[in-house]
Amino acid sequence: MVHLPDGYSIAIFDSIDSTNEEARRHAATARDRTVYWAKRQTAGRGRRGRAWMSEPGNLFVSLLLKPDCPLAQAAQLSFVSALVVSDVLLKAGAGDRVALKWPNDVLVDGAKICGILLEATSTGARVEAVVVGIGLNIASHPDDTPYPATDFRHAGLEDVDADQALTWLLEAFELRYAAWRDRGFQAVRADWLVRAYRLGQDIQVRLDGETVTGRFAELDETGALVVETVAGTRHITAGDVYFHGTA
Repeated sequence: MVHLPDGYSIAIFDSIDSTNEEARRHAATARDRTVYWAKRQTAGRGRRGRAWMSEPGNLFVSLLLKPDCPLAQAAQLSFVSALVVSDVLLKAGAGDRVALKWPNDVLVDGAKICGILLEATSTGARVEAVVVGIGLNIASHPDDTPYPATDFRHAGLEDVDADQALTWLLEAFELRYAAWRDRGFQAVRADWLVRAYRLGQDIQVRLDGETVTGRFAELDETGALVVETVAGTRHITAGDVYFHGTA
């Protein structure tokens, strides 16, 4: 049984195409902090339209939010959501094995355990609704990925089901979401950097038509990745991050 924080509502499905798609279908009419949870997805997807495997026993959930903020600010919810998932993993016993890879991958022992996908609808520069999709590997993980992947059981974390994981996630989300609404990105940035994967190390960021190589220095005040290169400092807002020895 999932426990909802005050102010949240939930729609539960045995099977659906995508929880993000369902949230998007109701974005104009559903209230803030509506949760869409499916036991199975038939057309789950990740960043840049990549397929997201939706094996039974894992957690597939989307939160519909109406933060009433500029579109650029709403993108910070990616970092909020990654911190939320890391809070869940800490509660499950992962300890300092948890790390956050820019912009929103959550890792245990260097292997991806979660995917996060943000989609927004807006009028001009202002957000009407933000959908935060989270896929958390609890019972299994895919083997045919270009990066290492893991799940709760494989990583030896606490034996929880999707119901319990979702309860933990929503509790953590309300705390992090409230802090972000009240204090902005400063309530997020410092905590994210504490858990940042390979902060200070050499990095490659693959952009459309370009690869940037340099040292992962920090996040700036907007959430952009700061990379120190031989040609100067770059502030990157979108791209795929790679480290030496990874695909």
